[in-house]
Amino acid sequence: MATVVERERKYSGGEGSVLPDLTGCGGVTTVSDATALDLDAVYLDTADLRLARSGYALRRRTGGHDAGWHLKVGAAGGARTEHQFPAGPDDLDPPAELVALFRAAARGAPVGPAARITNHRVERRLLDARDRVLAEVVEDTVEGRDLVTGEVQQWREIEVELVDGDDGLLDAVESRLREAGARPVPVSKSHRALAARLAATGAGPTAPAVAPVVDYALAQRDTLIANHPGARLGDEDAVHDMRVAARRLRATLRTFRGLWDRRASRALRAELRWLGRRLGPVRDAQVMAARLTDAVHAEPAELVLGPVPARITERFAGDVAAALDGLREALDSDRYIDLLTGLDRLLEGPPARTVGPRWVTRRVRRAVSRADERLDRALAGRPPADSGAEDVALHEARKAYKAARYAVEVRRPAAGKPAVRLARRLKELQRLLGAHQDSVITREVLRRQALRAYADGENTFTYGLLHARQAAAADRDVRAVAAARDRARRPKVRRWLKG
Repeated sequence: MATVVERERKYSGGEGSVLPDLTGCGGVTTVSDATALDLDAVYLDTADLRLARSGYALRRRTGGHDAGWHLKVGAAGGARTEHQFPAGPDDLDPPAELVALFRAAARGAPVGPAARITNHRVERRLLDARDRVLAEVVEDTVEGRDLVTGEVQQWREIEVELVDGDDGLLDAVESRLREAGARPVPVSKSHRALAARLAATGAGPTAPAVAPVVDYALAQRDTLIANHPGARLGDEDAVHDMRVAARRLRATLRTFRGLWDRRASRALRAELRWLGRRLGPVRDAQVMAARLTDAVHAEPAELVLGPVPARITERFAGDVAAALDGLREALDSDRYIDLLTGLDRLLEGPPARTVGPRWVTRRVRRAVSRADERLDRALAGRPPADSGAEDVALHEARKAYKAARYAVEVRRPAAGKPAVRLARRLKELQRLLGAHQDSVITREVLRRQALRAYADGENTFTYGLLHARQAAAADRDVRAVAAARDRARRPKVRRWLKG
C-alpha cells in the first residue's frame, strides 16, 4: 500500500471555457502538451453515507496512472492523504488493509456502491526553467451518478495538484484562473454526485445557546475519525491530534454534563479515558525519544560518555512498537466502534435539557475557577520537593487548566477576542505546568536508564548530567508559573466571564 499527500485545488469550468496561459505563475516557464485520459470510478460508502460525511472517499478506479483502490481522507481543496492499493480485474471488495483504515468512519458497517464518476480528463504539466514538474493541471468533463437514486449530473472542472511546487504557485495559478472566470469548488466529485442524499442526512437544528457546545464536541469526534488512519499507521501528528481530541471530548462532556443524559455521558467519558490510555503510551514514547535524543545532542561530545544515544534509540523503538500494537488492537476493536456510535447518539440527538447562554457561561466560569483553586493549593502547600506531592498537585492543576481552556474555546465563537485572550493565557499556564510534568517524567526515565546502564557495566555520568539539567529546568518553570497565573487573572482578561 502506498500513501501520498495530495495538495490540490478545484475550480469550476464552464461550457466552452478555455484554460488560460499559466506561464509566469509561481516560476512556471513551460506548459507541457496535453494528454487525454478516460477514468471510471465507483465510490463505495455505507447506507447512511458515513464515509462521505466524515471526509472520506473510497473508490475503485480504472484508467489513468494510478488505477486501483484509493482511500482519500480530508476535505476537498486542501491537503488530503490518499492511501492507494492495487486492484485485480475481479477484485470488487476493498482490501483488508484499507478496511482497517476506514472502519471507524464507517462505524463498522459494510460498504457498497454509492456513486459512479466517469471522467474525460485532459492533463498538462507545469514546468520550471529546469524542467521540474511543479504541478499538474487537468480539465475534467465529468458525469456523476448516484447509484442508489439514479440521479445523474454533468459538469466541467479544473484541478491543480502540486508536485514539486508550493502554495505560492497554487495562489498564482488561482489568481490567473479567477481572471479567466473560474471559481473555487469546495467539494469533491463524489460529494457532488451524492449531494442530495448527503443533504438529507444532516442533523436537525440545535438550540442556539447549546449549539457552540455541541458543535465543539462534534468537531472533536470528527477529529478522532479523521486521524484514525494516520494513528493506526503510527503517524506522530495523527496520534497527537487524536489524543487531544479524546481529551477535549472528555472535558467537554464533563464541564457541560448537564446537557446530556448523565449515565450515557459518564459511560462515554470512561470509554474516552480508555482510548486515551491506548493513545498515550504511543505518543509519550515518541515524544520522550525525541526529547532525550535532542538533549543528548545538545551536550558537548566530551560529556556524552558511553553508548547513550544507542541505548535511548533501542529503548524507545521497542516502547513505540509495543504501544502501537496495543493502539491498533484498540482501534480494531468493537469497543472502539461502540464508543463512536455512542458519541453519535449523544451528540447528534437532542440535548436532555434546555438551557440558556448564561448556563453555558457559568459552566465555563466554574471550570476556570476549579483550575485556579487547584493551582493555588499546589503553590501554597510547597511540600518537600522529594516527597513528590508537589509534582502531583501541579500535574492536577495542569489537567484542570486544560479542561478550562477547552471550555473557553467553546465560548470563543460568541465571546470573540476576550475568549481568545483568556485561552491564550491559560495555554501559557498549561505549557509551563506541562514542561514541569515532562521534566518529572524525564527524570524518572533517566534514573531507570542509569540503573540499566550501571547493571550492564556502562558509564552513567551522562544520565546524571541530564537528570540535573531537567531538575533545573523544572525549578525555572515553577518559578515562572506565578507570573503566568497573575497574567491569566487580570480583570480585563476575565471580565467577560461574568456575563
